[in-house]
Amino acid sequence: MVERRKRILFVVEAMGGGVFTYIVDLANELVKEFDMYIAYGIRKQTPKDYKQYFDNRINLIQVENFERSINPARDLRAFYEVKNIANKIKPDIIHLHSSKAGVIGRVAFNGYKVDRKEVPLFYTPHGYSFLMKNHSALKRTAYRLIESACGKLNCTTISCSAGEHQESLKLNKRAVYINNGINVEKLVQTLGKIKIGNHPFTVFTLGRICYQKNPVMFNQIAEAMPDVRFLWIGDGELREELKSKNIEITGWADRKTALTKAMSADVFLLTSLWEGLPVSLLEAMYMKKPCVVSDVIGNHDVIENGRNGFICGDVRKFIEAIRSIQREMSGQSFEDEFGSTSIYLKAIVRGKTEKLIERAFEDIMKKYNTKVMAMVYNEIYTGIGRGGGEFFSFGEFSIVNTLFLNLNSLATSVYKKWWAKRRKI
Repeated sequence: MVERRKRILFVVEAMGGGVFTYIVDLANELVKEFDMYIAYGIRKQTPKDYKQYFDNRINLIQVENFERSINPARDLRAFYEVKNIANKIKPDIIHLHSSKAGVIGRVAFNGYKVDRKEVPLFYTPHGYSFLMKNHSALKRTAYRLIESACGKLNCTTISCSAGEHQESLKLNKRAVYINNGINVEKLVQTLGKIKIGNHPFTVFTLGRICYQKNPVMFNQIAEAMPDVRFLWIGDGELREELKSKNIEITGWADRKTALTKAMSADVFLLTSLWEGLPVSLLEAMYMKKPCVVSDVIGNHDVIENGRNGFICGDVRKFIEAIRSIQREMSGQSFEDEFGSTSIYLKAIVRGKTEKLIERAFEDIMKKYNTKVMAMVYNEIYTGIGRGGGEFFSFGEFSIVNTLFLNLNSLATSVYKKWWAKRRKI
């Protein structure tokens, strides 16, 4: 008798941006072992052709009443919507993604049973609302209180980064973290079709032009470097903040177009006010672009200043880092216009850019890869790592990590061959 595959229900309100990429990559891996169902809401950032991104074995169910802002009437309707969806599916596992889904789902499914058996419930914040600086202090306090109350319910929090995990532990001791990852195989397929031509030195970022991404600082940096081309791949409500004449805004672009423009740039810049664990940063590291990022959770979980990228606290530091990379790439000699004590220039002048991007690439392959992420989730969902009914500890993933390192060597070899061929073009 063939055993029935376990059914996993993802509940996702924030179906856009990095969360969308995360859900696509994870679900496409997990569907190889599980029956996957995704109950989701539509946002402005949701790609029009979003269904094409998913494996055709994945069941997509739209939640009509999911809304980003707090709306008691619609939130109550969303509560009953997701409850009815679960009642029809009868999932073995429920996993909530993003804050809104996390609140509604933890209330709806606390102690939820299928065939008299309680269904394991998981929650991934993808960036806590109380850490988002676009909210008032009063709202952030309210969001923290809500998260704290929900943290007492029977649910395990799985964070996407070590920094977010530390915040989770303040709310719920039943918490672990699994590093966000990118789909290396898919990237290789896409990047292999991209031809890189001659282009001026270009600093780029990728994502929504919104308060979180700090377009004001991005513009300040661009204004201070009028001889450098700046590129924002994306669009958003704060587009008008990018006023500098040397900034090009692509508007929303499909995946291949966005990656083509990224590959034709030189330095990745991320000025965010807060992050979970940004997919755009991970992909830039994989594409071997020097990364210059703000000092916030998510960014400094990945980037170690001077080892695999640069962490900057103000406009001046951003300019120092970018200018030093530019000069080394051009092979020009230079004097330190910012003073001889600059740690950024000292690191670069010694010819460390190549080593820096190689370290970043190696970190992606070892730590931030969709395959290892899916393997760890597989362990969680199938109950491996539990003892006496208690939840596992993160340290019990050593076997998975060992297995992945062996798988990783093959992927690394494939990429290095592609990269060597690309550099000859």
